[in-house]
Amino acid sequence: MTTGSPVIAGVRFSRVGKIYHFTAGNIPDLSVGDAVIVETSRGWQLGRVVQILPESATFAGLSSLKPIDRKATPRDLLMRQSWQQKEAGVVEACQTRVRELHLSGVKIIAAEYSFDGSKLTVMYSCETEDKVDLKSLRQDMQKLFSPVQLEMRQIGPRDVAKILGGMGACGLETRCCSRFLCDFNSISIRMAKEQGVSLTPSEITGMCGRLRCCLIYEYETYLELRKGFPKKKKRVITPAGEGKVVDTFPLRGCVMVEIPDVGRREFPLKEIIVPDEAGQSVEVSDSEEESVDGEELTFE
Repeated sequence: MTTGSPVIAGVRFSRVGKIYHFTAGNIPDLSVGDAVIVETSRGWQLGRVVQILPESATFAGLSSLKPIDRKATPRDLLMRQSWQQKEAGVVEACQTRVRELHLSGVKIIAAEYSFDGSKLTVMYSCETEDKVDLKSLRQDMQKLFSPVQLEMRQIGPRDVAKILGGMGACGLETRCCSRFLCDFNSISIRMAKEQGVSLTPSEITGMCGRLRCCLIYEYETYLELRKGFPKKKKRVITPAGEGKVVDTFPLRGCVMVEIPDVGRREFPLKEIIVPDEAGQSVEVSDSEEESVDGEELTFE
C-alpha cells in the first residue's frame, strides 16, 4: 500500500462474522486476505482483512479506531491453531461440570481462546427464563484453566444455530446464518403476512426456534409491489361485475375478487376499478398498505 492508498481495513475474526474496522496506515503493503494481529476488547486476536477502504471514504468514528498491530507471521498462525485445538477440550470440561452441578437448561456451545491464549471465552445458552447462577461453574473453570482470564458469555438461539451449523429448515445443506449472514436483523410476523406466508409455526420458524431470517429477504420487494393494490375486503369493479377483494398476488400483478352469483375470479390489477366514497369509479392507484397485526420481535 503506497502513499495515498487506503488506510482503513475491515477485519473479520470468523469465516462468517461481523466486520470490524482498524487503521492500517502503519502497514504499507496490506491487502485483502492478509492475516493480521489486532487488539480488541477481548484481547489480542488474529483476523483476516476482508476489505480496504480508500482515504476518500467517509467513515464515522475514524478517530476511535485502533491500529492494526502487524501482519501475522507463520509462527502466529501456528500459535492460533494450537489454541484452537484446545477449545474442544474446554467445551467438554465445562459440559461435564455443568452436569455435576445439575445446572438444568444450561448448554455449553463453544469456547474461544484469544490469539495469545491469555483470555478464554466460554459461550453458553440457557433454555430457561429463570436466571441461573453460574458463579460456581465460572470459579471451577477459572481454577482449571488458570492463569487464563475466563469469561462466561450467554448467547441467543440464533447465535447458537450459527455456531453449530447444520441443515436449514428449508432443506439447504447449510443454514443462511452459517453461510453469509453476518448480522441478525429484526424479524416480525408482519413480514410473513405481507408475503402471504403461512403462519404455521413450522413454516415460519427456523431451526433456532425463532422467526426465519429469510422472511426479510423479499419483504421490501413485496411492500413495493403492493403499492397500488386495493386492500382486502375493498369493494371493486371488475369486467365481470362488482365484488369484494379477497386476496392479492403482487408477484403476478393480480387480484382475487369474489363476485355475487359468479364466485371468485382473478383479474389483472389494470382491470380493477375502485369506487371512491361518493360512488364514482376511480382507477387503482397507490393505496394505503394493509394494516397487519404483529409485534416487532427483536432477536439477539
